[in-house]
Amino acid sequence: MTAQQIVPDTEHRGLVGMLPTALRPFALLARFDRPIGWWLLFWPSAWAIALSGNAIARWDLVLWFLLGSIAMRGAGCVYNDIVDRDLDRQVARTASRPLASGAVSLKAAWAWLLGLCAIGLVVLVQLTPLAAGVAVGSLALVAAYPFMKRITWWPQAWLGLVFSWAALVGWAEAPAWGWVPGLLLYAGCILWVIGYDTIYALQDVEDDALVGVRSSARRLGGQVRAGVAGFYAVALAFWGAAFWQLRPDPLALLALLPMALHLGWQVATLVPADGANALHRFRSNRNAGLLMFAACFVVGQTL
Repeated sequence: MTAQQIVPDTEHRGLVGMLPTALRPFALLARFDRPIGWWLLFWPSAWAIALSGNAIARWDLVLWFLLGSIAMRGAGCVYNDIVDRDLDRQVARTASRPLASGAVSLKAAWAWLLGLCAIGLVVLVQLTPLAAGVAVGSLALVAAYPFMKRITWWPQAWLGLVFSWAALVGWAEAPAWGWVPGLLLYAGCILWVIGYDTIYALQDVEDDALVGVRSSARRLGGQVRAGVAGFYAVALAFWGAAFWQLRPDPLALLALLPMALHLGWQVATLVPADGANALHRFRSNRNAGLLMFAACFVVGQTL
């Protein structure tokens, strides 16, 4: 078996390749070979903690959120593959996934899902009751997500609700500032997710059309670059409003400039017909997350 077969469409082939053969399919099922997913899930929580001014005082909380992001992103991927296993067999890029290919049984996948959720539970008990309650509130959104591509052209919007929820959980750890800045941060995160996941969906436009899967990339068609630009612009507007709520100073808005330039680069250099180009721009949002964290940290430390 070649490295490409062991870990198809992965960013870190060597990491999974070093695992015992029996464990590799489970690592792939949880997408441990693709860290971009848990980075994107983690960043909104880190932003919320930083913007509230607690990035230094609650560095331990940041690490707990990181662990929770890795575990729950893995659990979400396992659940998604359980639901989508029949569709995945019909799409070239996903046909080799462990469940679709038969490398992992359905029963084993459910057991793995429960194990990952147990890790998430350990993280949950580290939170305040308010934050834990907010976190539990996301479960219905998570459970419904895999079905959205069957009933709406905008499953990316639902993913935005799910992948941004950690911003609300992180903000709930610092309720002294009120909920308006946290909600504005969350709204911006949703638009950011729609933008980058539309870019990601460009890889599957042809296969999705064949099997009837809907996506924002298919819906936007030839206007996909303009659509992504619009999503990113509105995200920046919401984030700017969140900053202004906490620090009504034009200098605070300047902290968003590096993030704005990076998102502008993504749009300007995006080639919708080139899957490799789209994947690179999508993965660059890990760096975008770091730029936004820096902006939130700067504003949060001046409160």
